[in-house]
Amino acid sequence: MKRTFVPSLLVLFIVSMLASPLLAAEKKKDPLANWKTKFDYSKAEYTYILSNISHPVIQGVANGYNIRDSLWEKSNGRIYVDYRPLAQLGGEKDVISKLKIGAIQGMLASSVASANIADKLGIVNLPYVVDTYDKLEQFRSNPELWGPYSKSAMSAGLMVTDIVNYGQYGWATTTPVRNLADAKAVNFRIAEAPVNIDVYKGWNLKFTVMPWPDVPQALQTGVINGLDHTAIVCNITKKFTIAKYFTELNYAQGLFVHLVNKRWFDKLPMDLQKIFLDVIAEESAKTRGLTREQQDAQIAKAKEAGVEFYQLSVADKATLVKEAAPVYSSWGKKIGTDYLAKVQSTLK
Repeated sequence: MKRTFVPSLLVLFIVSMLASPLLAAEKKKDPLANWKTKFDYSKAEYTYILSNISHPVIQGVANGYNIRDSLWEKSNGRIYVDYRPLAQLGGEKDVISKLKIGAIQGMLASSVASANIADKLGIVNLPYVVDTYDKLEQFRSNPELWGPYSKSAMSAGLMVTDIVNYGQYGWATTTPVRNLADAKAVNFRIAEAPVNIDVYKGWNLKFTVMPWPDVPQALQTGVINGLDHTAIVCNITKKFTIAKYFTELNYAQGLFVHLVNKRWFDKLPMDLQKIFLDVIAEESAKTRGLTREQQDAQIAKAKEAGVEFYQLSVADKATLVKEAAPVYSSWGKKIGTDYLAKVQSTLK
């Protein structure tokens, strides 16, 4: 017995030792393996470092890789986009600072963070202004609306070249929110953004400003029991495993604003400047269409998994618009009263 038992233990020990590195390697599998560069960029004339905080399984984030491949092809290998999603370069506030000084050249910045660069960029975060996919396309294609927005970050040395999205905002909650009365009992996590803070104060709802990485534990421990975000993000990032209810407010679009360091752009030859802007515009338009499809697909998957979806009544929505009146007024002064009025009237 002893002579067979001891060698058996030895074999198990050796197998476990050999398996451990393999298991560790599996756990450390590259989350961006599917998006690896498939061309040799070592001889590119120009490198464009582009940052984003999220995962490219979200269409609005994959936009950076689509731009990389298209720009490489259409510039005949002269510009390489070194895309860094998943917050590889740090949080958005830090990356914005790097972008301003030219340490990096581009950023797909969340619209909530962008409002810290220029007040006018906060217009897309106001409730029920640029809230639908059709309104977003109107906003982007109308020079009178897009022009002032795209030039608003120039004082910070930045260009707004385009905009992509990741769905319409609503409430993922651990208890059903069928109406505003239900919402009063929820503590919502909101982004670290000035517009959002003012909106939730106007709505007189309980909220906690919290960095995104802290959300999973906060939901699990009950520190928060609601999350202000899009169905796309909530389903893909597994938030619906805890918050199994979603109220489709659709009060704003989740957006990534494509910011470019103007000093870097101005150093490009004229022909490459045109190719650069044309590619970003073309790929961004494609992405906005794909995002609309992705929202439908992710909502369908969430429903199949048992997540319950609700919509507020017309009366409740009207109440949210009414209670946001002070926010429209205060932010109208920052954004430009006439500009806000023009956007609102044009996108009705």
